[in-house]
Amino acid sequence: MAYELTYIIRPDMDADAKKALVERFDKILADNGATVAESKDWSSRRFAYEIAGYREGTYHIVNFTAEDDAAINEFDRLAKISQDILRHMVVKRDFASAE
Repeated sequence: MAYELTYIIRPDMDADAKKALVERFDKILADNGATVAESKDWSSRRFAYEIAGYREGTYHIVNFTAEDDAAINEFDRLAKISQDILRHMVVKRDFASAE
């Protein structure tokens, strides 16, 4: 199944630390059976309300496929512990053609 994962990275990370964070979480997905098709920054945006003391963050989008929920569950578990990821959300992508 195809999924899209969006997560918000805290804005005060330097470029090297952010790159290492993205690589680490892409590897977590891959190590748990997912195939990452695309992983890229979307944009930095201001929030409508404060999240963990921050008023803005960098949105990162990952498109991947996985046969079961192992990769999603492990990402979810570790993202909740991480101080660097403010919020995250996974949605199932539907590629069915409209008729």
